[in-house]
Amino acid sequence: MIEEQQILDMSNLFKVLGEPTRLKILFALVEKELSVQEIADELGMSQPTISHQLRTLRQERFVINRRKGQRIFYSIYDTHVHLILEQGINHVLHDGEEDAASLHT
Repeated sequence: MIEEQQILDMSNLFKVLGEPTRLKILFALVEKELSVQEIADELGMSQPTISHQLRTLRQERFVINRRKGQRIFYSIYDTHVHLILEQGINHVLHDGEEDAASLHT
């Protein structure tokens, strides 16, 4: 049985992913490393909004950053984040024709 702390950690993972702006940022970063301003331009949002969401994503280990001069560039933390996003979009796109009972066999 999974431990209570693991359940809480997983719940927090989904809570972080429950914010649409964060998902947009993550999908933008799947393609390539971007600066805060590049993300803001790509998503048509303000830099403070993007910075706020990046702070959460960084704290929860969804993204990492590196400084180059005065600019900070962000990228996906690791392959686990890629897999979470890939599985999430696959689930959303799935047509649901499989019998749910087949999951238990």
